[in-house]
Amino acid sequence: MNKPKLSFWQIWNLSFGFLGVQIGYSLQNSNTSSIFQSLGADVSHLSYFWLAAPLAGMVIQPIIGMFSDGTWTRFGRRMPYIFGGALISTIALLLMPNCPVLLAFAPLAMGAFILLFMDLSFNVTMQPFRALVADMLDDSQKTQGYVVQTFLINLGAVIGAFLPLIMTWCGVSDEAVPGQVSRHIACSYYAGGIILLLTVMVTTFKTKEYPPEKFAEYNGIDVGASGNASAAGRASRAEGADTPQAGKPGFITLMRHIPRVMLQLGVTQFFSWAALFMMWTYLKPAITGNVFDPATGAVLSEGATQTWVGVLNGIYPIPACIISVFMSRIAAKWGNRAVYAACLLCGALGFGGLLAVHNQYLMMIPMVGIGIAWAGILAMPYSILSREVEAANMGAYMGIFNFTITIPQIVIGLTGGLIVKWIFGSQAIWMLGLAGAFMLLAAVSVAFVGSGKRRETVR
Repeated sequence: MNKPKLSFWQIWNLSFGFLGVQIGYSLQNSNTSSIFQSLGADVSHLSYFWLAAPLAGMVIQPIIGMFSDGTWTRFGRRMPYIFGGALISTIALLLMPNCPVLLAFAPLAMGAFILLFMDLSFNVTMQPFRALVADMLDDSQKTQGYVVQTFLINLGAVIGAFLPLIMTWCGVSDEAVPGQVSRHIACSYYAGGIILLLTVMVTTFKTKEYPPEKFAEYNGIDVGASGNASAAGRASRAEGADTPQAGKPGFITLMRHIPRVMLQLGVTQFFSWAALFMMWTYLKPAITGNVFDPATGAVLSEGATQTWVGVLNGIYPIPACIISVFMSRIAAKWGNRAVYAACLLCGALGFGGLLAVHNQYLMMIPMVGIGIAWAGILAMPYSILSREVEAANMGAYMGIFNFTITIPQIVIGLTGGLIVKWIFGSQAIWMLGLAGAFMLLAAVSVAFVGSGKRRETVR
């Protein structure tokens, strides 16, 4: 039995909370290095702080996926995790700028603790959003659902990246005081936390998840196979505690029966996310001393370069927003895999452009290519995967699939310093060249992603 077709605004509400989550994540992504440097961190140690996000994702997302697969309450299946994670994320965003006050004798340690706390809560919130789209939408609407989610993610990334600049336009001081978080950054975190909670509340109150009986009916799950059919329905209504299928498979069982397409996508994901992590980590040192202001012909100062890196981080999500509007229609005509490969190829060209361009403003052009790749990376793998995974274990497999995002970041986080020092002679610009090569390999690897028959439910 097919799931009911949802309207555009119902699909919009499914992922609207992701807008706020991405604003918070973008604030973290753009300002973590600056905050820790202001708190006394050495530049050579910054990459280790960056490891917090992928490590948190690797641990939390599979766990949350498996738990949310088996959670049925009066508030829904995924919603308790989405709302609970959002509440904790908001608290973390409000606390982060106050590290010097919370632990005056060791603000850097407090900052590291809150960063880990923040990353854990972001992952608790994000993972169920991926599974929620697959839960609620029929196969014919899943690409549209993930494209809408991609649009909101990129819109949130733009807002988060530009929030500090907006604060300065509003008259908030951007003066950098040693040992303190700049006031405009602090206010951006406060605003981001409030927006995150409000947007998640829209998803929580505007989306009604299918009850256990309907979910089983729509997905062809025989809840009576284990003699638990009537009990599941009664318990879910009375106590909200049971699942439509007894004896949920454990992590080892799920890994043994992992869909082949997930492994194939994992190769593509490794190269593409490794490339992105290199950009996030090394963009600032890569372009320092290599970019000039065309109006004066002078090389940008380090401070001006840092400001411009923030602008570039806010640029690439804009084309991602635009392309995501048309992506579902393009994919319907040409296929998800062809669109995915084309997006990644644009990213490879974008990284090549960063190597070649030294004009401050012309650097925005290569970011367009990277933005197109970003749109494809956020939507296409999930659209492909959601058709190959059984509904009963969707959350668990979406969490396991997050390994393909976190592992490449951990690998680059641990080895990037050695590569840039011993292979590239401390010339960080060549890390962008390596990122381009990785993105090209990602595009090529899409050709090996096949469409297999959907597996029967893993038991």
